[in-house]
Amino acid sequence: MKEALLHMLAENEGEFVSGQQISENLNCSRTAIWKHISELRKSGYSIEAVQKRGYRLLTSPDLVTAEEVSLYTGNGTFGKKVTYKTSVKSTQEIAHSLAREGALEGSIVLADEQTGGRGRLGRAWQSPSGTGIWMSLILRPEIPLQKAPQLTLLIAVAASRAIEKVTGLEAAIKWPNDLLIKGKKVAGILTELQAEADSIHSVIVGIGMNVNQEKKHFTEEISEIATSLAIEGGKTYKRAEIAGAVLQEIENLYRSYLVKGFAVIKLLWEARAYSLGKRITARSVTGSITGYAKGITDEGVLLLEDDNGEIHSIYSADIEFPSH
Repeated sequence: MKEALLHMLAENEGEFVSGQQISENLNCSRTAIWKHISELRKSGYSIEAVQKRGYRLLTSPDLVTAEEVSLYTGNGTFGKKVTYKTSVKSTQEIAHSLAREGALEGSIVLADEQTGGRGRLGRAWQSPSGTGIWMSLILRPEIPLQKAPQLTLLIAVAASRAIEKVTGLEAAIKWPNDLLIKGKKVAGILTELQAEADSIHSVIVGIGMNVNQEKKHFTEEISEIATSLAIEGGKTYKRAEIAGAVLQEIENLYRSYLVKGFAVIKLLWEARAYSLGKRITARSVTGSITGYAKGITDEGVLLLEDDNGEIHSIYSADIEFPSH
């Protein structure tokens, strides 16, 4: 009810919507409307009420609640089921639990703050309150287990497209799971499986995106390698709008991928790849290889040509750019 009321006010932002119209559309009493208006005001919405004219939405807070995100998800199904928490240890942990309980594909977990956010290889991911998008998405693709890494590349393309769509900023992709603006990290993707033998039960995709952090939010060490959309764009952005755009882009590419395969995603990924043609070092548990990034295979594996002309297939590694 509250979500539907917010939709009505947002669609007519700046204009009055009569109590009668709201009552008829939502099939509820004037008393119920007033109760929900009061709740929205407590959440930070500025709503004007004028007798005989109705209600008018003046300003909205920068929240990533179910009500806010649903304003920007379009006609898709991704993001229609939202679990929102003010503060959590990790959205991934909650999403894993929901997936095991049978949550529908496209369900998401969003938090205003993560106290124990993590990236690849168990690294910590700073997720302060009110600044970014800390989101986990549940997918249930009917694909072979070995194709699962392709989803990380698909998500990276979708997220970079969403950033460009909302902010106009170009986000390049660093294999396999980072988004960079001007060489600095603005977002990371963590893809985890619930699977057995050769069967995927679910894929839990974690997305951490720095949106409205200012330079003061980053330590000196981190500010050399990380940035935010606000720093690069010179303005703050509505986090719910970006989250909604990310979900729309993911759903569109994902639906296409399930029907047409990885070929189109591969082309889109390579067009946005930061490392292609560059000299890189790939570090993994088995050692490191330095050479030139040549592209990715049809399976999403990175190809690296060393100084002897030998091509190496990199399945999992940290990519660094040598200073010399």
